[in-house]
Amino acid sequence: MRASSASAIELSRGQPPDTTLNAPGRFVDSAGIRWFVRSAGHGPVLLLLHGTGSSSASWRDLIPLLCDRFTLVAPDLPGHGRTSAVRRGPSSLPVVAHAVAVLMRDLGLDPEFVAGHSAGAAISAQMALAETPSVRRLAWIAPALVPFGGVAGLVAPPLARLLSRSGALAHLAAWRARSDSAVRRMIASTGSTLDERGMDVYGALLRSPSHVSGALAMMAGWDLAPLKRSLPLIRMPVLLMHGERDGIVPVRQSDQVATTLANARVERLAGLGHLAHEEQPQRVGRSLAEWFGATAT
Repeated sequence: MRASSASAIELSRGQPPDTTLNAPGRFVDSAGIRWFVRSAGHGPVLLLLHGTGSSSASWRDLIPLLCDRFTLVAPDLPGHGRTSAVRRGPSSLPVVAHAVAVLMRDLGLDPEFVAGHSAGAAISAQMALAETPSVRRLAWIAPALVPFGGVAGLVAPPLARLLSRSGALAHLAAWRARSDSAVRRMIASTGSTLDERGMDVYGALLRSPSHVSGALAMMAGWDLAPLKRSLPLIRMPVLLMHGERDGIVPVRQSDQVATTLANARVERLAGLGHLAHEEQPQRVGRSLAEWFGATAT
């Protein structure tokens, strides 16, 4: 562990420390971004990367299960939650992966393990390929690693780029999310069922125009084709966990990706959707602890 060169700023500017989601949070300045980072525990460093449209709060119930064995670090990604957006250029996969790697270096932490959900899996793959030689094992939950096929692949990125340029549309989307029914419909589309606490977390995120803008900006800058071509270069062990009811990324994609990797295992999660780690954190936590060489209590 190296000495930190980041500027850590506790939440003292009119905001109380966020201790309600099982890990304290702080602000950290790194790579030209003001990050909100949750951390807890002790032991080998396990980096947790959430997906597009989510935040570090998605790990809220996994953190207590793993913090007795790992030093857990869970940042809000650029433009998401409380983290500021990328200042210049697109929020592309290489840009975001590089920014996360710089954040970890500035924190003085060398992650041995990375668990990524959805787009977070793509970020972890990019880091393992180009940025973070310390990583020994990866775990991907509902990984979004290959471009959308068919019409969705042609329409989604250009549409996200168009929407991301309009702040008014982000405010409109956040305004519509004031309706609990709208939030419930969005979560239902993932194939997952969340408790009221989980619904409250996503309701707060979706009602934030800056968060909506950040999610759109990431979608607009995403190009997974180069990553797909590079996946066979990943030599470390990879666990792919995928809910069989996933309404966002078909479970067959994990099966297909696993065939391109040198050392991969697929774990299908019956009855769970895209947010499997939030639906059944104990089930997912046990698998992660076993995969990374520990046992969750």
